[in-house]
Amino acid sequence: MQRTHFGGPFEAERAYSPVVKTVGGAHLWVAGQTGLRDDAGKFLTGDFEAQTRQCFKNIGAQLAKAGGTLADLVTMTVFINDARNGPKFLELRKEILKKDFPASALITVVGFADPRILIEIQSVAVVEG
Repeated sequence: MQRTHFGGPFEAERAYSPVVKTVGGAHLWVAGQTGLRDDAGKFLTGDFEAQTRQCFKNIGAQLAKAGGTLADLVTMTVFINDARNGPKFLELRKEILKKDFPASALITVVGFADPRILIEIQSVAVVEG
């Protein structure tokens, strides 16, 4: 499976690729993941950073079930409930994903099914077939 990430300095600064090309492989469609609770079941209410980190951890766990990792992400749609958290999200995404960022949209929404949720990420990954 081949994956090519296209983009320039602006996209790298914002931790996304405007286009990701894949050849071969299997597509993994990951349902929206939140980070409302940590692995021990403790609520992360009001903590955007903790919810974002848990969200990526949850995505990684779902991908692992199908033989993937966060490095296999090719696109994500990120929903946040406060646009002021956008810069923090970009900082965390750079830290967590490091390079070869997925294509992405960052959308501010009025609310989620549970008002304690601050972020939800839906994603697609491509892994060896």
